[in-house]
Amino acid sequence: MHNEITILKNLQHAGIINMYEYGDAGKVIKPSGRVIDNLVYIVMEFVQGGLLFDLCQTMGAMGEDAGRFFLHQMLDSIEYMHSRRVVHRDLKLENILIDDQLNLKLADFGFACYKNIDSLNSYRGTMTYMAPEIKEGKTYKGQNVDMFSIGVILFIIVQGIFPFKEARKEEYFYNLLLSNKHDTYFQKVNGTGLSGEFKDLILKLFSYDGNLRPNVEQIRSHPWMQSSTFNYEATRTQLLQTLPQKQAA
Repeated sequence: MHNEITILKNLQHAGIINMYEYGDAGKVIKPSGRVIDNLVYIVMEFVQGGLLFDLCQTMGAMGEDAGRFFLHQMLDSIEYMHSRRVVHRDLKLENILIDDQLNLKLADFGFACYKNIDSLNSYRGTMTYMAPEIKEGKTYKGQNVDMFSIGVILFIIVQGIFPFKEARKEEYFYNLLLSNKHDTYFQKVNGTGLSGEFKDLILKLFSYDGNLRPNVEQIRSHPWMQSSTFNYEATRTQLLQTLPQKQAA
């Protein structure tokens, strides 16, 4: 928790949860009357809307334009975070808050690391979002593992399902990617209708070698992100119009 406080003190960005106050003299009074003193506490901003996880459960597969819409936001936050020498290491749908206008905020920096982020070896993260180099106990670059997790999040937003159970060589779906059986993979995950540009980007993000994954700048300049038919605000409007229908279904 002290680690999270130290990191959040140094992050001020619209796409990252804001910490208002912290201390180590917190007090809780139980219904029984028992008092617990000297608690470390953090006071954070309230985000009206819940978790990106809940939105994905409600909406299901949101398609490629929704993927672009949310990826634009995530890239802004991650570019800022990485520029401050901070890596998250537990990016997942449950750690991203979303307001009532579908603006994202990264949260839960409990596994985050700062300053020395280029040569890490701690086992951190959540199984389904975790890069293979962490699972295998290798020394890894923090930025690379964050980009892998972003790939998993992007895939779920677009397709409505996880791309694989976990990124291990023995896991059936991830093994299809490692053995270059891409056509079979996309058939198995109902992805035959996905654009070639999206498939290319997602395969790069899922690279076994972390150094082959694109960075923020490379993702922004990727043909999929440069789509001439994509309109950021029109996509927001479309998603906001669709959400009540999905919630009522």
